[in-house]
Amino acid sequence: MAGGRGSRLNRGEKPMVTIFGRRLIEYVALALEDSSVEKIYVATTENVPLTRAWARDWSLSVVDTPGMGFVPDMISAVNEAMVTDPIMVIMADLPLITSELIDTIIEVYEERPEPALSTHTPLDLHRRLGRRPDSLFNYRGQLIVPSGINVLDGGEIEREQEDYHLIMERIELAVNVNVAEDLRLCERILQGDFI
Repeated sequence: MAGGRGSRLNRGEKPMVTIFGRRLIEYVALALEDSSVEKIYVATTENVPLTRAWARDWSLSVVDTPGMGFVPDMISAVNEAMVTDPIMVIMADLPLITSELIDTIIEVYEERPEPALSTHTPLDLHRRLGRRPDSLFNYRGQLIVPSGINVLDGGEIEREQEDYHLIMERIELAVNVNVAEDLRLCERILQGDFI
């Protein structure tokens, strides 16, 4: 998912923002390419012409969405791509994600009976990182933060799907880039400055 305005970051198209010379979306695309994921689709909107051009230059499949918000755009993208198998939906602003972690999430999904899986991190991890998350849920007495990676049944994308809440204490899932402080935190982590 790469079609948002990125207005809070205020640096133009968010997927095109760079950390150490590499675009945010490039970190995610490289991790996906090295994982067991079979095909990558980049969901764009009219807000991100540079992102769309970048994805095409990388020979990735681009699906244009109406820019109506995350859920409507996700549904539109899955329908446009005509995916009816399980599909991983991942945000383009997770530069710490790794292929190993992507494969771990897929493996957990394949072992679960639920048709969908959502990934979360504990609120305490965000506190230790000095982050204030945008969203927070109380799940069975534990405060958790959605990470921006979900696996869904593509054939049932227009219906609400029962999901397994995969809660992982992983920095790679906790730091998505929404504001300048997130960008600086990612830089520190990638440099090995954050313990």
